[in-house]
Amino acid sequence: MPWLEWHNRNDDLKATAKTPYRLLQPIQSLSHGDEDAPNMLIQGDNLEALKALLPYYAGQVKCIFIDPPYNTKSAFEHYDDNLEHAQWLSMMYPRMVLLRELLSEDGSIWITLDDNEAHYFKVMCDEVFGRKNFLGNIVWNHSVQSKGYSGKLSVHHNHVLGYRKSDTFELLDLPRTDEHNVNYSNPDNDPRGPWRSGDVRNSLVRRNLMYDIKAPGGNIIKHPPKGWRFSKETYEREREEGKIIFSADETRIIRKIYLADQDGRVPETLWFAQDVGTTREANKEVRAFVEGDFFETPKPERLIERILRISSKPGDLILDSFIGSGTTGAVAHKMGRRWIGVEVGEHAKDLAQPRLRAVVDGEQGGISEAVGWQGGGGFRFYQLGPKVFDDQGRINPDIKFEHLAAHIWFAETGTARSTRAMKSPLLGVHNGTAYYLLYNGILGDKTLAGGNMLTMKVLAGLPKHDGPMVIYGEGTNMTNDRLRSLGIKFKKTPNDIRAR
Repeated sequence: MPWLEWHNRNDDLKATAKTPYRLLQPIQSLSHGDEDAPNMLIQGDNLEALKALLPYYAGQVKCIFIDPPYNTKSAFEHYDDNLEHAQWLSMMYPRMVLLRELLSEDGSIWITLDDNEAHYFKVMCDEVFGRKNFLGNIVWNHSVQSKGYSGKLSVHHNHVLGYRKSDTFELLDLPRTDEHNVNYSNPDNDPRGPWRSGDVRNSLVRRNLMYDIKAPGGNIIKHPPKGWRFSKETYEREREEGKIIFSADETRIIRKIYLADQDGRVPETLWFAQDVGTTREANKEVRAFVEGDFFETPKPERLIERILRISSKPGDLILDSFIGSGTTGAVAHKMGRRWIGVEVGEHAKDLAQPRLRAVVDGEQGGISEAVGWQGGGGFRFYQLGPKVFDDQGRINPDIKFEHLAAHIWFAETGTARSTRAMKSPLLGVHNGTAYYLLYNGILGDKTLAGGNMLTMKVLAGLPKHDGPMVIYGEGTNMTNDRLRSLGIKFKKTPNDIRAR
């Protein structure tokens, strides 16, 4: 498969591995609502924030939406959006790699961009996600008023690029309205109700579907050039059921598509302003919560609502690592999804936090009325803290057991682990192997010769496992032969703790 080349590409391929793991520190004064709510608003560089989330959320995010800087050469106040093309790609590549790791196998990611970078970005994403996982390019009609100068095109669209993690992703239908049912009628009083005629021609050449049909009066109806859309067995069954009828002159067949069988409507690739909103609408939504200047291109709540409807269900986890004014979190919250948002700089506090606080309190803007939102829930505000390891690879002395445990579990298994306080040195069992961590007095003895040191006495007190074991600790007085005979692989902290 071809890939995109840019300056410093080889360095960018290694950027995720070089990004340090950092702690996430809760800020109680900026959190709001239910203290046990799973929603997170994180202030900090999104590359480091994504790396910090990996040990806890790898493979768990159902839907990612991001609205990154468009690299338009127009100096945004809140972002350096005047980046050279190669620099922009260098910024995006490692972030996309980490976002893919956070996605669940049945998850998807949706990215809004304009013509400046969208087509280059697609080639990059083909490499990161696989070209076969490209869902499509949705054209969003973001503006309805003509603008610009004579002699130049007035731009009225943005792109929404969609990718899935794997073929287990299911694209969901959109709800139907009366507008979508105007082509259904019941001219023959079919007891099944209103119907419309469906296309019977195959769009691909299918030689096994090339058969002729004999009408009741004897006329032979030749197959379409590429074949029918159904097998002969299906044709005969549906004709028997009355789902296939003939035109009055018996020169063509009519296949009935019943309204009663339509649970929803298939998402299309053209999204019009009247259906999903405009940039102007988005600006009004944001201005209801914040004063002064903010992002020039926020996204309307109706746009995010549609993306979440076709890619997630209530209870699913949504992530936006360029959350800006908080729109994705606001919509996810109102639609009953869990969410994580990341934003750099003070506008995490000045823009996103007030918006999301108002959502918890029941604000009635955006999609609130349409989805019946009345308020509730909450979110925790976090800032990026110190590195888990210093530049010499030593463990940060302030790190808690549960944070180091989550890091080790992810590094060993590639799966996420809860950040809830843990009271056992047994981290869990993965593929038959048990993983243990002796650290920070988890066994109640903080002396080097005690709970953090693997001895026969300490081993006897560990939760039992009938199978191979990996044990992390500050040291051991057991020989390698003894460890092997017990089925133990010992790893010393911090030397043997690695990044994934």
